[in-house]
Amino acid sequence: MRILLVDDSKTMRSIQKSVLAQIGHTEIEEACDGQDALSKVGAFQPELMLVDWNMPNMDGITFVKHIRQTDKTTPIIMVTTESEKTRVIEAIKAGVNNYVVKPFTPDALSQRINETLNKKAA
Repeated sequence: MRILLVDDSKTMRSIQKSVLAQIGHTEIEEACDGQDALSKVGAFQPELMLVDWNMPNMDGITFVKHIRQTDKTTPIIMVTTESEKTRVIEAIKAGVNNYVVKPFTPDALSQRINETLNKKAA
Protein backbone atom coordinates (compact mmCIF):
# COMPACT_ATOMS: atom_id res chain seq x y z
CA MET A 1 0.00 0.00 0.00
CA ARG A 2 1.27 3.47 -0.94
CA ILE A 3 1.32 5.80 2.05
CA LEU A 4 2.16 9.52 2.03
CA LEU A 5 3.62 10.96 5.25
CA VAL A 6 3.22 14.71 5.51
CA ASP A 7 5.07 16.22 8.47
CA ASP A 8 7.65 19.00 8.80
CA SER A 9 9.53 16.93 11.40
CA LYS A 10 11.94 14.42 9.88
CA THR A 11 12.03 12.64 13.26
CA MET A 12 8.26 12.25 13.29
CA ARG A 13 8.27 10.90 9.72
CA SER A 14 10.95 8.39 10.76
CA ILE A 15 8.86 7.24 13.73
CA GLN A 16 5.80 6.85 11.52
CA LYS A 17 7.82 4.97 8.91
CA SER A 18 9.11 2.54 11.50
CA VAL A 19 5.56 1.87 12.80
CA LEU A 20 4.33 1.38 9.24
CA ALA A 21 7.20 -1.02 8.50
CA GLN A 22 6.29 -3.05 11.61
CA ILE A 23 2.79 -3.56 10.22
CA GLY A 24 4.06 -4.39 6.76
CA HIS A 25 3.86 -1.09 4.87
CA THR A 26 7.05 -0.09 3.08
CA GLU A 27 5.90 1.86 0.02
CA ILE A 28 6.15 5.29 1.61
CA GLU A 29 6.62 8.79 0.21
CA GLU A 30 7.51 11.70 2.49
CA ALA A 31 6.58 15.36 2.23
CA CYS A 32 7.76 18.17 4.52
CA ASP A 33 4.61 20.33 4.24
CA GLY A 34 1.28 20.61 2.46
CA GLN A 35 2.74 22.22 -0.67
CA ASP A 36 5.37 19.50 -0.97
CA ALA A 37 2.65 16.88 -0.48
CA LEU A 38 0.41 18.41 -3.15
CA SER A 39 3.29 18.22 -5.61
CA LYS A 40 3.72 14.49 -4.89
CA VAL A 41 0.14 13.23 -4.68
CA GLY A 42 -0.46 13.06 -8.44
CA ALA A 43 2.55 10.93 -9.30
CA PHE A 44 2.58 8.81 -6.13
CA GLN A 45 -1.19 8.12 -5.94
CA PRO A 46 -1.23 7.38 -2.19
CA GLU A 47 -3.77 4.94 -0.79
CA LEU A 48 -3.46 6.47 2.69
CA MET A 49 -2.15 9.80 3.96
CA LEU A 50 -0.86 10.66 7.44
CA VAL A 51 -0.89 14.44 7.75
CA ASP A 52 0.44 16.76 10.45
CA TRP A 53 -1.56 19.91 11.22
CA ASN A 54 1.12 22.50 12.01
CA MET A 55 3.61 22.95 9.17
CA PRO A 56 5.21 25.87 7.33
CA ASN A 57 4.13 26.92 3.79
CA MET A 58 0.84 24.99 3.88
CA ASP A 59 -0.61 23.48 7.02
CA GLY A 60 -2.31 20.11 7.17
CA ILE A 61 -5.88 21.36 7.32
CA THR A 62 -5.39 23.47 4.18
CA PHE A 63 -3.79 20.47 2.45
CA VAL A 64 -6.75 18.23 3.40
CA LYS A 65 -9.23 20.78 2.05
CA HIS A 66 -7.28 20.96 -1.24
CA ILE A 67 -7.20 17.17 -1.58
CA ARG A 68 -10.89 16.77 -0.76
CA GLN A 69 -11.85 19.09 -3.63
CA THR A 70 -10.79 16.39 -6.10
CA ASP A 71 -10.37 13.22 -4.03
CA LYS A 72 -13.16 12.29 -1.64
CA THR A 73 -12.10 8.69 -1.01
CA THR A 74 -8.38 8.38 -0.12
CA PRO A 75 -8.21 7.88 3.66
CA ILE A 76 -6.50 10.70 5.54
CA ILE A 77 -5.40 10.45 9.17
CA MET A 78 -4.48 13.68 10.95
CA VAL A 79 -1.45 13.04 13.19
CA THR A 80 -0.97 16.11 15.36
CA THR A 81 -0.41 17.65 18.78
CA GLU A 82 -3.75 19.46 18.38
CA SER A 83 -6.01 17.65 20.83
CA GLU A 84 -8.78 20.18 21.57
CA LYS A 85 -12.22 18.92 20.63
CA THR A 86 -12.85 21.95 18.39
CA ARG A 87 -9.71 21.11 16.38
CA VAL A 88 -10.73 17.47 16.00
CA ILE A 89 -14.17 18.57 14.76
CA GLU A 90 -12.58 21.08 12.36
CA ALA A 91 -10.34 18.36 10.92
CA ILE A 92 -13.25 15.94 10.48
CA LYS A 93 -15.30 18.65 8.77
CA ALA A 94 -12.35 19.31 6.45
CA GLY A 95 -12.40 15.63 5.47
CA VAL A 96 -10.03 13.59 7.62
CA ASN A 97 -11.08 10.00 8.29
CA ASN A 98 -9.31 9.56 11.62
CA TYR A 99 -7.23 11.44 14.16
CA VAL A 100 -4.13 10.55 16.19
CA VAL A 101 -2.74 12.85 18.88
CA LYS A 102 1.04 13.11 19.33
CA PRO A 103 2.83 11.70 21.14
CA PHE A 104 1.34 8.33 20.20
CA THR A 105 2.37 4.74 20.82
CA PRO A 106 3.15 2.50 17.85
CA ASP A 107 0.08 0.45 18.83
CA ALA A 108 -2.17 3.51 18.81
CA LEU A 109 -1.01 4.58 15.35
CA SER A 110 -1.25 1.05 14.03
CA GLN A 111 -4.76 0.69 15.47
CA ARG A 112 -5.94 3.98 13.87
CA ILE A 113 -4.51 2.93 10.50
CA ASN A 114 -6.25 -0.46 10.68
CA GLU A 115 -9.55 1.14 11.80
CA THR A 116 -9.40 3.62 8.95
CA LEU A 117 -8.59 1.01 6.30
CA ASN A 118 -11.25 -1.38 7.61
CA LYS A 119 -13.87 1.39 7.43
CA LYS A 120 -12.85 2.08 3.84
CA ALA A 121 -13.10 -1.61 2.94
CA ALA A 122 -16.56 -1.93 4.50
